[in-house]
Amino acid sequence: MKKINQTTLFLILTFSISFLIAGIYKLNGGGSHNRTGFMILGIIYMFIPTIAVLIVKKLIHREKIATDLLISFKINKWFFVAWLIIPVLAFLTFGISLLFPDVIYSPDMSGMFSRFEAMMTPEQAEQMRASVKSLPLHPVWITLMQGLIAGITVNAIAGFGEELGWRGFLLKQFKDMNFIKASILIGFIWGIWHAPMILMGHNYPDHPVAGVFMMTILCILLSIIFLYITIKSKSVIAAAILHGTMNATNGISIMLIEGGNDLTVGMPGLAGFIALIIAIAVLFVYDRYISKEKIFANKMSKFLS
Repeated sequence: MKKINQTTLFLILTFSISFLIAGIYKLNGGGSHNRTGFMILGIIYMFIPTIAVLIVKKLIHREKIATDLLISFKINKWFFVAWLIIPVLAFLTFGISLLFPDVIYSPDMSGMFSRFEAMMTPEQAEQMRASVKSLPLHPVWITLMQGLIAGITVNAIAGFGEELGWRGFLLKQFKDMNFIKASILIGFIWGIWHAPMILMGHNYPDHPVAGVFMMTILCILLSIIFLYITIKSKSVIAAAILHGTMNATNGISIMLIEGGNDLTVGMPGLAGFIALIIAIAVLFVYDRYISKEKIFANKMSKFLS
């Protein structure tokens, strides 16, 4: 009963605080059009699950957090998988997007420019084009290098703000479930939690209502990968690195294409879903035929101390 109460309290706190802050921002005229304000809101939003965990575990129940919620810096190969898998998936998503009938290869990034120029003045758009032309390397490679660095530093810190809740607290609360059921449930919670941000234009600016549904599917698919890597690495820090690198590099998937829309291309779109399903299939084959631990077929408690 104690675990049920903790889970319920965590969810009430996380959703109440998150939706309240997003609502206040919106009622004061905020939205994705205010890029600085929306970015600040997004950063604050990411730390709310950790705040809820601290309230539940430390203030109310006075329980330990570090070891109980898999906060471990003991590096193993799965940390590197967490760091590198999203860039690989971003390039895979790019390739899959090119298979769509209305999408073409755009090495000069004209498609990406057209997306951003809709939110800029002509002067800002021209300045952006000029700055890109002056770069010593193609922006894709610069984005990749910067994203990999950010993914294990500042972005990982922000990612930890969410991951302590999803892959730390909820993973332990649902450890008696089988892996797939827990992944779907955590992914559903994770996706619905994004609803206020999506409705204000995050990820799906042209289809915000449909975007809530798409984001939920995205989070369920991602949850399988996130949860698997967390269990394998035995650390929520690996999940934070995965999350941070995802936020820093998933944009690579749309940098070199023109056409499509936010429901079809990019990692949050249909192309990304296909890439994630391929990645999940690879993990499943690895888990069933190579790994000693059969995580997909068992309750998670078997692999968690």
